[in-house]
Amino acid sequence: MTVTPPRTPQAAGTPSKGPAVLAMPAVRRTDDGGDLAADTGGFLARATLITASLSVGGALLGLVRDQALARLFGAGSETDAFLIAWTVPEFAATLLIEDGLAFALIPAFSMALARRAQGAPGDPVRSLVSATLPRLCLAFVAVSALIIATAPYLVTSLAPGLPDPRTAVDCTRLTATCVLSFGLAGYCSAVLRAHRRFLAPATIYVAYNTGIIASMLLLGQRWGVRSAAAGVAVGGCLMAAVQLPSLWRQLKSRAPATEGAGAAARPMSLVLVTTVLLFALCRQSQVLIERFLASALPAGAISHLNYAQKVAQIPMTLSLMLCTVTFPVVARALADGDLARARARVERDLELASCLVLLGMGVVIACAPQIVELLFQRGAFTARDTAATADVLRVYALGLPGQTLVGVLIRSYFSTGRPIWYPFFAMAAGLVATSWIGAATVGSWGVSGIAAANAAGITVTAALLLAGLAGRPTAGKATWGKPTARKPTAREPHAGKPTTDAAPHAGVRGVPIRVPQVLAELSRPLRAAAVATAAGMFAAAGPDSPVAGLAAGCLTVTAVFVLLGRALGAQGCTAALQSAGSVTRRLTHGRSA
Repeated sequence: MTVTPPRTPQAAGTPSKGPAVLAMPAVRRTDDGGDLAADTGGFLARATLITASLSVGGALLGLVRDQALARLFGAGSETDAFLIAWTVPEFAATLLIEDGLAFALIPAFSMALARRAQGAPGDPVRSLVSATLPRLCLAFVAVSALIIATAPYLVTSLAPGLPDPRTAVDCTRLTATCVLSFGLAGYCSAVLRAHRRFLAPATIYVAYNTGIIASMLLLGQRWGVRSAAAGVAVGGCLMAAVQLPSLWRQLKSRAPATEGAGAAARPMSLVLVTTVLLFALCRQSQVLIERFLASALPAGAISHLNYAQKVAQIPMTLSLMLCTVTFPVVARALADGDLARARARVERDLELASCLVLLGMGVVIACAPQIVELLFQRGAFTARDTAATADVLRVYALGLPGQTLVGVLIRSYFSTGRPIWYPFFAMAAGLVATSWIGAATVGSWGVSGIAAANAAGITVTAALLLAGLAGRPTAGKATWGKPTARKPTAREPHAGKPTTDAAPHAGVRGVPIRVPQVLAELSRPLRAAAVATAAGMFAAAGPDSPVAGLAAGCLTVTAVFVLLGRALGAQGCTAALQSAGSVTRRLTHGRSA
């Protein structure tokens, strides 16, 4: 099944082409098969459901992966060594798949699709691929080779207190191959999402974790923890492989340009790529600070941080699924010059994502001991490990609202497709806060102090990013809110009609939002989450069984949060319930049709 945007009805007698899709209200479609402004509520809800469902599947396999790691290798020095090497795929995923490269590629391909729709000669999309993919592949190979060559020095700098670095060096060299495979997977994902194709990109972590689990089970007894590192290499290749068929269909769907009509590609600005990658690198550096500080603590500290972080990230990941779908919509709206639509989409995403992550935060804090016991307490993972991990998990969860705000807001900054340095400086300020607080608290609070520093640092960054989008732009102001028009073409005969709120120009930080109204709206689900968390902790502590305690805590948190959120007038709660109802009705209608 391919998740595609709404299409215009076909004329009577016109044969249909391509796979059948769910009928939705038409928006606009070019005569070359490109879909424009696919941001109707039905499409976004359905695409988000598909993306979230497969992402949940990938996250569950990630938990199975962590369970297998804990069961086979425990939470000792060998696992700590692998988790040092795990830094490589963690950074690669952030820089090349989840954040960094996608923030540069999706706006670039959205602009190429807009130029295609406006009748640009040749095919701007293919031209952009030919101008960027070969160079990026060379860069990926070079970085992989550099990591392999410098693995001993890298391990020493990341964890100077590690007793025996040899295992960590071996694992680092095995995981270094993921720079190339993750880079190709991230490139494919960005191109497909810009084309409003979300199914194949959503499957990548299912394939990735399947490769790691299979490698550990097949090679664990012979290779030890190095089997997990080999699984990273295998899983990375699978991530790229599952997307290639869909990418090939998209790129060949456009007829080749006639000779002499080639469209000159607009290569991505090196400054843009630099700002995006530096922001993503700075954000992921929080993990380096955590592991550097934890390397001097007793054995198992890095493992406790890792397991707690993996569980805490689940609510954040699910809350940002909507933004994964809407980021191409925002970028395309700006490429089309429709700032009002982009601003409304960003503000709505903030409301929805905040409600979802606050609900998840409440469940995690209320049921942390039960969650960790059910997921990890078996084999070499003891009750003592469960208690330590649950304490860290609760502290980590306090930073989830900040993590989600950063995830939503950063898309607003980079959707303009222009180099912006402000997000990097905001993230650097948060990193400094993490470092100082972590260094001050690790001696007395141990791993909980490190987790508290993480939560404080990301909250500082979220506050700075939110403040940076307040008000109107300082440059290019004269064109905002004034009628603008594009030259009509054969493909867009009505493009000459004036529109308001042109796309941001030079000097604009991002899509400006109404910060006071946004903060007032976010305070409502925050209050509901505080009450729901307290009630959930009380309910989860009653039963002796971890399963019963988790069920009681989850139900209590959810019921109290939804009821209190609606009573307080939280728009995000109402919108989430409406979206869920819309998807349910569409699925029911599809089955009965």
